[in-house]
Amino acid sequence: MSPRAAWRLESLGFGEVYEYRGGKLDWMAAGLPTEGTNAKRPRAGSLARADVPTCRLDERLGDIRDRAREQGWDAAVVINSERVVLGLLRAKELDLDPDQQVSQAMRPAPSTFRPYVLAEEMAAYMRDHERVSVVITTSDGRLVGLLRKEDVGA
Repeated sequence: MSPRAAWRLESLGFGEVYEYRGGKLDWMAAGLPTEGTNAKRPRAGSLARADVPTCRLDERLGDIRDRAREQGWDAAVVINSERVVLGLLRAKELDLDPDQQVSQAMRPAPSTFRPYVLAEEMAAYMRDHERVSVVITTSDGRLVGLLRKEDVGA
């Protein structure tokens, strides 16, 4: 099972949850350096904005909205204590009842992309799927940052 799913199940009170470790692409998925002719091409991990606001499941939506907007953001990423991505709050969710808990308002288990994906591939995906931003995570589900379409020229 994915780390994100495992952490979410733990947050819901399930025990005996296991996380997969290792894998052939884990080096690149962790955003570690590579060599060769493609090493200098811009990738999602190097362009993602690490300063995206983050929050926890039990926080109040109004507090997150205010904090995100003060920082110039219209989104926030929901993480746990290990920075594993559990959900996403976009502008639509941030405008909901300010007393609501993040866990009730968030988009659970958002699509995520790995740091090694080429910027040009991300631009095409974002154009084709009309996305203004996407979440970039390591292979174990830890937040790298939020990649905005203007960062990849989409």
